[in-house]
Amino acid sequence: MPIASDLIRGHIDAIILTRLLGGDSYGYEINKSILQLTRGEYEIKEATLYSAFRRLEQADCISSYWGDEQTGARRRYYTITQVGREAHKILYGEWHTLKKMIDNLIYVEEN
Repeated sequence: MPIASDLIRGHIDAIILTRLLGGDSYGYEINKSILQLTRGEYEIKEATLYSAFRRLEQADCISSYWGDEQTGARRRYYTITQVGREAHKILYGEWHTLKKMIDNLIYVEEN
């Protein structure tokens, strides 16, 4: 059963920043890695992905540049900035706290 996008939507920025911690990348490649890591259960819609890129770039969390591919379409690559690395730490901390809170709220001990 696919994961409801509402459950992940608030964490899109953290997901993108995490993917960029591993190196510069472009939209399709990031989305492909998310699809692989979730074993096909989650894919960010293209409009959502590029809206997040714009938001993160305006917040100076990422910067972008055009690749110089010799074949195929030019790709816009994204790189995480120092501000983005700091934002990632904060977002990861928030996610970790939220995860523990939700675990406490919905965990039912079997008798």
